[in-house]
Amino acid sequence: MKSAQNGTSSNGVKIKSDVAQGLHDLFVDELKDIYWAEKELTKSIPKMIKNASDEKLKKALSEHLEETKSQVTRLEEVFSSIGEKAVAKKCEAMAGLTKEAAEIMEETEKGVVRDAGIILAAQKVEHYEIATYGTLAAFAKALGETEAASLLVETLNEEKSADKKLSKISDSINVKAADEDEQDTETPVATKKKRIVSNH
Repeated sequence: MKSAQNGTSSNGVKIKSDVAQGLHDLFVDELKDIYWAEKELTKSIPKMIKNASDEKLKKALSEHLEETKSQVTRLEEVFSSIGEKAVAKKCEAMAGLTKEAAEIMEETEKGVVRDAGIILAAQKVEHYEIATYGTLAAFAKALGETEAASLLVETLNEEKSADKKLSKISDSINVKAADEDEQDTETPVATKKKRIVSNH
């Protein structure tokens, strides 16, 4: 740790060393949390790609998978920059989000509705990451860890970009899913039952 050790923030203002140490500990703890989360996503995103039907969605998820792998490496650089060992601590929030994603894929038929569900799950993940990286970057700046802050902002920008890309893709998928829903409503109940049985 750099500036927090002498009780001085990056802008030269004196701060209590015990408070700075407390923030540093929280910073490191949350880094371990998101480090586990990113590693978990390298296992979860391929399942989303396999279950997706829309080619644009598959491409966006595949590109973000590569970004996620790079983000794992970048987090290791963050740990190194603050003199800490890269250790993963289970992120209960991400564990819950990836579990929900798996349930959505299990409970929907392959096609536009499942694609809409995958985007929903993926954007929940992105919003969690955006909140986390934004806060961690702010912590790093407050602690005078400029290199760590820069690395975290780089990842933050990637997450925001991925979220925007998913939003754009969802516009067309949601319309298709809604149209399919209307067609199902017009299908006789007996026919629907036969179709459901034949798909299992």
